[in-house]
Amino acid sequence: MSEKIKTYQEFYEFYLDEHKKLGTRIFHFLGILFIFLVIGFVIYTGKERFLWYIPIVGYGFAWLSHAFIERNKPATFKYPLWSLLSDFKLFFELLIGRQKFRTQEKA
Repeated sequence: MSEKIKTYQEFYEFYLDEHKKLGTRIFHFLGILFIFLVIGFVIYTGKERFLWYIPIVGYGFAWLSHAFIERNKPATFKYPLWSLLSDFKLFFELLIGRQKFRTQEKA
């Protein structure tokens, strides 16, 4: 990614290319799922002190997958909002079957 990405569509294509491996997609999916579980837990119990778990589970799973599975650098630092939006977009696309966990790339 040497040139600056100008549109979200360009970014999302780049994002999907950086999230090809099965393990990466599973880790990202679990990270977002745990975010929703933490939010649900906080709403149900009223224990707001657990909200600080959100960035830990969200970014923790994602960054581990980039470091040890995909072996690339997360786009979070260069495109933080588009990266966050794409994490949720991929989660929902995996959930409804628009994207597959296993891509054509060898994991």
